[in-house]
Amino acid sequence: MSLLKKSAPEPAKKDDDVLLGLDIGTEFVKAVIAKQTKTGLEIIGIGRAHQDPNSMYSGAIADIPAVTRVCEKALSIAEEMAGVTCKRVTVGIAGELIKGNTSNVHYRRKNGSKPLSEQEMDLIIQRVQEQFGEQARKEVALETNNPEVEVRLINSAIVSLSIDGYKISNPIGFKGSDVAIQFYTAFAPLVHISAIEKVCAELSLELLAVAVEPFAVCRACLGDDLDSNLSSVVMDIGGGTTDIAIVDDGGVEGTKMFGIGGRSFTHQIAESLGVDFNTAEEIKLHPETAELNEQGREKVDAAVMNNLEVWISGVQLALEEFELMEVLPNKILLCGGGAGLVPLQELLATADWYEDLPFSRRPVVHLVDSSDLPGVVNRSPAELDHSFVTAVGLLRVALDTLAGAPDESGIRARLSKVLQN
Repeated sequence: MSLLKKSAPEPAKKDDDVLLGLDIGTEFVKAVIAKQTKTGLEIIGIGRAHQDPNSMYSGAIADIPAVTRVCEKALSIAEEMAGVTCKRVTVGIAGELIKGNTSNVHYRRKNGSKPLSEQEMDLIIQRVQEQFGEQARKEVALETNNPEVEVRLINSAIVSLSIDGYKISNPIGFKGSDVAIQFYTAFAPLVHISAIEKVCAELSLELLAVAVEPFAVCRACLGDDLDSNLSSVVMDIGGGTTDIAIVDDGGVEGTKMFGIGGRSFTHQIAESLGVDFNTAEEIKLHPETAELNEQGREKVDAAVMNNLEVWISGVQLALEEFELMEVLPNKILLCGGGAGLVPLQELLATADWYEDLPFSRRPVVHLVDSSDLPGVVNRSPAELDHSFVTAVGLLRVALDTLAGAPDESGIRARLSKVLQN
């Protein structure tokens, strides 16, 4: 169904107060245009365009001209709906080579009797980022067999901080020798970021930030509440990858990704039935209306379940890597186009896959929609469903980049400019 109204929209006009979130996915490019309001975000334009089969590889851009054309199409749909043109954009990045981790860092100060200043905190954070950057570069170099690979910092955030064992919200002005930081950092190969920058340049867009997609999803779920106590496992299931993030007491603990998404289910169905990809995709999305005999339906069910077994193993392995988490949150938030697959939801909600992981009880599974996103109002004529959550999160990252956090008293707010890139 078309995202546009049937009536002809008014000619688009330039508006410097609007922001664009661009989710460049394996299956679709999704564009969301919003205005900032006193209470959050007002969505005024939504666009979606289908990617060519070979344009993306494992969540990363593989064909810059092809992706640029599809982005232009999605952007045009969103701008036509909004009645404005938008130039400031935040773009999401995903893929198995994105390295997002939370680690404990201890920094020994030379003079513990001197109050900690913003300049010294800035230096501490810079050193931590350099340390994690080199670690990420080595990991990517090993996985790509390229010792010369370059990586760039994408997102960073302080999860928690203490001085001499005393947990504090803002370290500025405190005395003490041992500064302990739980620090989240995410790095991506420079080649992936350069491809995004090239697409934006071709579209004459001003790139405000590149954000790791599960981090952006967390921002969408948290909104402006810096004191949020939200704790959940966030799963963004796209066409080519599944991105997992953990939020604990309002802080992002880390992000993990693996290269299985909705397309793998489609390929399994296509292979089992001997049909083309588009036919298999339609059967996957609408099995109840597919013209299949009993044997065909059994093949589809078997193909989906076989792929789900592989997918859930990827989920288990990803969650095992959150070594700092003694207990995982008992709530799972699902988003992304692949999250709409009903057998996937049922497997997460009813199977025993979680028993060997540090959950205190069976996790509750919830499919996220716009009503779950604080401070977001959809004024557009299109539905803002679970597949657009990442794009909304990118808008949140844009607001963080432009203005910092609204409450200047907390550590996350006070050091927002330090943590931006």
